[in-house]
Amino acid sequence: MNATLYRNAALTDARSDKLQLGMSVLVVDDVITWIGPSDDEPDPGTADVVDAGGTTIVPAMVDAHSHLTLPGGSHWIDRGFDDADTLLDVAEDNARLALASGVRWLRDVGSPMRTVDGDERALALTVKHRWAARGRTVPYLRAAGTWIAQSGALPPGLAVEAGDAGELLDAAMRQLDDGADLVKLYLDAPDPDTSPWSVDETRAVVDAAHERGAKVTAHATRLSGTAVCADAGVDAIEHGFALDRDTATTMAERGIYLVSTLAVFASWESFGSTTTIERFAGADGRRTIAERRETAEESMRIAHAAGVPIAAGTDFGGGSLRANQLAWEVESMVRSGMEPWQALASVTWRGGDLLDEPTAGRIAAGYPADFFLVHGDPLSDPSALWRVWKTA
Repeated sequence: MNATLYRNAALTDARSDKLQLGMSVLVVDDVITWIGPSDDEPDPGTADVVDAGGTTIVPAMVDAHSHLTLPGGSHWIDRGFDDADTLLDVAEDNARLALASGVRWLRDVGSPMRTVDGDERALALTVKHRWAARGRTVPYLRAAGTWIAQSGALPPGLAVEAGDAGELLDAAMRQLDDGADLVKLYLDAPDPDTSPWSVDETRAVVDAAHERGAKVTAHATRLSGTAVCADAGVDAIEHGFALDRDTATTMAERGIYLVSTLAVFASWESFGSTTTIERFAGADGRRTIAERRETAEESMRIAHAAGVPIAAGTDFGGGSLRANQLAWEVESMVRSGMEPWQALASVTWRGGDLLDEPTAGRIAAGYPADFFLVHGDPLSDPSALWRVWKTA
């Protein structure tokens, strides 16, 4: 038996703005067997005792928008064309970064197609298969296949392209045949005012996926695609940088999640002084990023006010962030107007709800010991999430 008692910490379950003080947690064989006041502890016996005084115990986080096989950085699109072995190594690096930062669940929402061991499929699905027997040494993984986009919407060779509604549906079903847990549609088009797919075309994919017990999510950064997704009843909208009140109301009524990735704008702004890339460092690029950030933050406020369920992720790999930077997203959500505990909920139990995983992002007796300790109070200071003291 392997037992550890974490003694005299603060604790949050991300359901209120108040910490529970003077709490202890007993873990036996990677399962929480007791939680309660430190002055009412059971006999720890031979358990290792961790003096957790001054720390806050936080449920392990769920990165609900990630790209496991890609490294991020200012050249993140280019990295999507690296060879399979390189990207498989990237996945292992990302796993280490995520775990050390308090992230236990990854929801991968798109990876490049590659041939490995004679099978061509989205690379994250290969990783998922390889990780199946590795248990808690790697993050829990829920993976889409590759991006499914209208022909010409993404750089050639990065995604599966569909030229019409029939090809769209076939491509989606092939991803599920390959072992994907969910389907990822790409709903941006070259014309920002036009969705690449109609409501009926998108709904056909949703209905077919639901019949197979799978969910559909959609990349949509513009109102044109987001409105179509809401009307078509997708399960989640990724990014959602341009929402209006009508669309947010529809999302709330139908329980459609917004998966926030606001920190990409903070990342891009940092590239303005660390790169010479014109889209980041040039005057026009800086202005565009600032305007998009303002619009995206207002969209978050609209969604939150409408009661849209909100999960969150870094967009690491498929965007510019890294796998250990989910705290940056929490800070970005707070900047947009959410309370720190609400933003923390979005990267813990709300992410678990999105995944239909009842223990993900939660801490309770009988649940897996998926939590971490931080230095400080993340309910008043979200930057405390950067200060990981220990992972369970």
